[in-house]
Amino acid sequence: MAWPFDDAPVGTIDPAALARSVRRKTDDHAEALRGFVDTQTDALVRAATLIADAYRGGGQLLTMGNGGSSCDAGHLSVEFLHPVTTGRPSLPAINLTADIAMLTAVGNDVGFDQVFARQIIARGRKGDCLVGFSTSGNSANLLAAFRVARERGLSTIGFAGGDGGAMARDAAVDVCLVPATPSIHRVQEVHLTAYHILWDLVHTLLAGHR
Repeated sequence: MAWPFDDAPVGTIDPAALARSVRRKTDDHAEALRGFVDTQTDALVRAATLIADAYRGGGQLLTMGNGGSSCDAGHLSVEFLHPVTTGRPSLPAINLTADIAMLTAVGNDVGFDQVFARQIIARGRKGDCLVGFSTSGNSANLLAAFRVARERGLSTIGFAGGDGGAMARDAAVDVCLVPATPSIHRVQEVHLTAYHILWDLVHTLLAGHR
């Protein structure tokens, strides 16, 4: 689909056309989010239960992603480490995208498809929970890490987009949360809302345990 202003001479774009573009994008966002809620609520609750079970058992959360999705991995991790809601405790979480030396060492010496799997081998423990973000669902390094995690007894949660890609079909992923939209931006926006809800659900599930 062509960008709506590709053929417009510089300086001739109508402000009203820009306003229509804003409304169209926010309408697309609302549609993608509503579709996700309508189809994925049960999966989101299952994902929250997996994370809560990991914490109840003394485990930790590990997160991963590439590019913009690495920012989502970091965001989710810090939500648990540094909760902004009064009365909610800090919980252990490791952002596997944060160690540049580790990522570049493994990427250079072994291959980029192993940058997260190697960290799971070193840091993951049976009973932990691994969460991975990929807008396509086809990131080879996430899929490799999920398979290692499954072998080592971790629970696994994927955030994908579109049709879910390989992540949605991989038996190593316990729950895959998929906004069914082809737009990378809308996928990432829905992911953000979803993991904020996920964080809240986990603390709700853990309230009685504390």
